[in-house]
Amino acid sequence: MSDAPAVEISGLVKNYGRTMAVRRLTLRARHRQVTAILGPNGAGKTTTVEVCEGYRRADGGTVRVLGLDPVRDARRLRPRIGVMLQSGGIPTGARPREYLQVLASFYARPIEPAALLDRLGLAESGKVPFRRMSGGQQQRLALAAAIIGRPELVFLDEPTAGLDPQARLATWELIAGLRESGATVILTTHYMEEAERLADHIAIVDHGALVAEGTPAELTGTAGQLRFRAESGIDISSLAAALPRGSRVKESPAGQYLVELPAVADPQVVATVTAWCAEQGVLATNLQIESRSLEDVFLELTGRELRS
Repeated sequence: MSDAPAVEISGLVKNYGRTMAVRRLTLRARHRQVTAILGPNGAGKTTTVEVCEGYRRADGGTVRVLGLDPVRDARRLRPRIGVMLQSGGIPTGARPREYLQVLASFYARPIEPAALLDRLGLAESGKVPFRRMSGGQQQRLALAAAIIGRPELVFLDEPTAGLDPQARLATWELIAGLRESGATVILTTHYMEEAERLADHIAIVDHGALVAEGTPAELTGTAGQLRFRAESGIDISSLAAALPRGSRVKESPAGQYLVELPAVADPQVVATVTAWCAEQGVLATNLQIESRSLEDVFLELTGRELRS
């Protein structure tokens, strides 16, 4: 296998009328890894993936998928990739077992349909028409259709949206298994836990541009947090001054205090906070030590306002 990325996007531009959905985006995904693309609604992540899949033409820049142009080389590329869409693509009257058997017949080394249905908890729904399946069942069948041909590269757009915890866990295990078998996975998701658990590399996009990328550990860094509860309205300015340089203390919401640290909390930091509380006559409860999460990073980069 060459050292070239599985997916290479350079300066991608995609416009819808006067709206620039993707703004000179550059991104690379390596072979045999799970790359997660995160972003708020309207950030451009689905458009980016659709360009890579060949469903949309770029208005600028270049995109190469397994070394090929996804539009010009579509006939050569499609047998090598699997695509899971958020909705659509499966006939409403299709029955899971028959549908997967037909798909499997197009591939040289397909996954056994019965085994895949069982793995995704669909064995008992094998004869149920697609239109009568629950939303979660339809989602899992779409995933099965995307991977039944053992593709080299799989695009998964919100693969666990609407799934219950058991189905989500089964899907996570399946995605991890794809990587272990040598496949490359491009994943879009709104679940930060999903990205942290599955992804080797994470790209965060906003307003059509790349704002950060790296491994989960690189993005979250070594910063830490300490939380405690106490009476509301305490003057916390002197606590911030007593902590290591770069620390911040805030009350939000009332009666809940957050200490943001430049490094993971150590015993000395904990001792400083508890000593300060004792000196101020403050009874601190529910003291918790945490590392900065991917969700913290995501909100810092993309803001906390709601997006439509």
